[in-house]
Amino acid sequence: MKKTVKAYQDADFLNSSDGRTIRMITEYLQPKSKFKKFKVMDTIVFFGSARLKSKRDATKEYNTIKSSNPKGTEDFAKKLREAQLNLNMSRYYEDAVELSKRLTEWSLNLETNANRFIVCTGGGPGIMEAANKGAKKAGGYSIGLNISIPFEQFVNNYVTQDLSFEFHYFFMRKFWFAYLSKALIVFPGGFGTMDELFEIITLVQTEKIRKKLAVIIYDKKYWNKIINFDALVELGMISKSDLSLFTMCDTIDEAYNAIVKHLKRYYSKQKEPKIIEPVLRLR
Repeated sequence: MKKTVKAYQDADFLNSSDGRTIRMITEYLQPKSKFKKFKVMDTIVFFGSARLKSKRDATKEYNTIKSSNPKGTEDFAKKLREAQLNLNMSRYYEDAVELSKRLTEWSLNLETNANRFIVCTGGGPGIMEAANKGAKKAGGYSIGLNISIPFEQFVNNYVTQDLSFEFHYFFMRKFWFAYLSKALIVFPGGFGTMDELFEIITLVQTEKIRKKLAVIIYDKKYWNKIINFDALVELGMISKSDLSLFTMCDTIDEAYNAIVKHLKRYYSKQKEPKIIEPVLRLR
């Protein structure tokens, strides 16, 4: 007689539509358990494009294309333009490395028994990799909340191994971005970055997030070209006061000073609360 499998060992059931609720709960409980084990109290979240390259990789790509044959063709010119653009945009990668490194060094010097203001990213390439890299260079932990999607996303080599997670559900991944964060830095990015930025701003605007959360948008020129915030005010789609929900910064120093000032004012001197016992809300 075939042995009956316990429900929690039944892979067919756990992967079925009826098992969906259980799968969702595991994506809540597993990170909660790990954060408690490693005494992670709160985070600084980095958002940004997965497509941006380091200056080293972008330079290598550009030089390889430039020295290739045949020159003068339309395809060659297109590839060279793209490589030049990647090289220009690589400055954001390098800025994210340095900003993460400086913030991690600052947090490591705090007098605390917990792990405070840990760098947290989506765990993938691009800006995510850069922020995790900066934290590692400083000798600190960093978190990677990876998501299973068909392209671009894989866990980079700089995430602290025990703080690397693989999510199926975007909403649960976003919960863990929002719940622990005390500051959020948004580097240039595309659809995913804008989705994350606007969801967080909406949660703050509607007071679903009531804590003091610093939202830093990095590089005013880029974001004003992509999104016309002033037009949203002029056309009555948002209030002028809504522009105060975030701060735009153009340099590493500006972003670092804004974040540290915010964290010192609201969080670094407070009595340390019990480590990570969240419920499913953002307040």
